[in-house]
Amino acid sequence: MAISANPPQAQRITGAQLIVQLLELHGITRVSGIPGGTVLPLYNALSQSTKIQHILARHEQGAGFIAQGMARTEGKAAVCIACSGPGATNLVTAIADARLDSIPLVCITGQVATSMIGADAFQEVDTYGISIPITKHNYLVRNICELPQVIYDAFRIAPVWPPGAGMG
Repeated sequence: MAISANPPQAQRITGAQLIVQLLELHGITRVSGIPGGTVLPLYNALSQSTKIQHILARHEQGAGFIAQGMARTEGKAAVCIACSGPGATNLVTAIADARLDSIPLVCITGQVATSMIGADAFQEVDTYGISIPITKHNYLVRNICELPQVIYDAFRIAPVWPPGAGMG
């Protein structure tokens, strides 16, 4: 099933809905994470999915380690989710550990509105810059049209030797 980022007007979907559809296409059946303001649209979309189960962690670092466990047991990239700012920075230890242990992760984090990036907005942190040394690749998605390629690339890159984390 092909998904277009530019469907006809009557079929328009949100970026969050598109992410969920793309995760389903990649065979993801479980994700771990913690809801927060910047990822609430994604959580709303996840709640509509009949194919993906959410595992609620008590801390974002725990969500990263839960995803590591899923990746180890399933033998494929696993997904964790965190909100912007402190939520994303709380994932850093789990992401670095995944990179060091060659565990394929796809980490999805929220971010402030594109128009607010660089304006010292509430919970704005340079997660892109922070994650450069600990990920195989990372992305800052600024447009819904980028999502299909970014998600495809993340799942293509994460398991390639040596496996490791990607963040977006």
